[in-house]
Amino acid sequence: MSKKTWGMSIVAALLLAACGGSDPDVPGSGSPAGAPTTKGSFRAVVSFGDSLSDVGAYTPATVVPGTNPPVYFGGKFTTNSATGTVWVENLAGSLGLLVTPAEVGFNGKSALCPSAASPNPVVAASCTGYGQGGSRVTDPNGIGHDPATGNGALTVPMVKQIANHLARFATFKDSDLILVYGGNNDVFTQFGGFAASAAKIQADAAAGKITADQANALLFDAQATAQAGMKTAALELAGYVSTQILAKGGKYVAVMTLSDIADSPFGSSVPASARPVLSNLSQIFNLWLRDSLTGQPVQLIDTFALFKEAYANPAKYGITNNTTPACDAAKIKAITGGAVTDGSSLFCNSTAGAPFNGLASGANVTTWQFADGVHPTTGGHKIISDAFTAQLKSFGWL
Repeated sequence: MSKKTWGMSIVAALLLAACGGSDPDVPGSGSPAGAPTTKGSFRAVVSFGDSLSDVGAYTPATVVPGTNPPVYFGGKFTTNSATGTVWVENLAGSLGLLVTPAEVGFNGKSALCPSAASPNPVVAASCTGYGQGGSRVTDPNGIGHDPATGNGALTVPMVKQIANHLARFATFKDSDLILVYGGNNDVFTQFGGFAASAAKIQADAAAGKITADQANALLFDAQATAQAGMKTAALELAGYVSTQILAKGGKYVAVMTLSDIADSPFGSSVPASARPVLSNLSQIFNLWLRDSLTGQPVQLIDTFALFKEAYANPAKYGITNNTTPACDAAKIKAITGGAVTDGSSLFCNSTAGAPFNGLASGANVTTWQFADGVHPTTGGHKIISDAFTAQLKSFGWL
């Protein structure tokens, strides 16, 4: 099958999504309404999401063998070091607040709110960072989790993250700054399903098992299935915001759309003919998320537009490299004894001179944007926290 033929089916699917089928309403044309416009007196940052918001849920997986007390060389999906913070921590720090993991563990073992053991009441109350690498909106079997054994990443879904907060606090408080940023792993899951189907369809077409028209129809169906999965995830997340956050006392609630994952080293590795599908899955999620939050008293942060601008004008943000991961996959493989082969930034440490430093030669954690294929460096996370802080200020919250 030619790329041109595949491209035509993609265009048709995009048009289907844009038109909204036979629905006379235009999905995503509405907006949230009624959120506060006054400054908040924040005492806690409560964050729900995935690896981008993970403040250290998987730290135990990165212990240096034989160290006592344990030394951890990673733990966050960024260029880990003493200053290797993620955007949630940056934002909390700018407010004079602390946020720590609500749950820490790996391979089926975990501890809830480890900071609760601290004699310092500020630290003890800080474990309101619920985001976990691999987590999806609703499905507990996220990326990196083995459903058969329960091993690997915990991937507690966002619906359960919210439930865990309510189990601990019963309600949300007016003094909570609530940040909801998820759906990325639903994109990866749905795109993975589409890519697998597309590969088989192309192979069957090349072998003469199906005609070009049949291949087109099957590709159309494969993308439609992925789009439907993203619509479902968006509707579910909006529902949780409404019934489990706003209805439970949430006042200052900011919900982030998804950025364009095609604008990443991972996105660049995807065949050009399939890249529009990857972009479209984020757009479908964003469209239905906005549609479902119409009239709800939340603020929506358009991450898609914010990051598009940053990716197109990297120098404006002090970025000199937004195409190459700063973490060296070969070094990380050696550091982990061959256990990690994909260069995951969870295991990437940028401490100068440390034997477990996993940076690529010449990489700079403040001027290179990506730590691995999709996760930001320390500098990349600063771009996020700066952008979100500016948005919160524009709402009148800060």
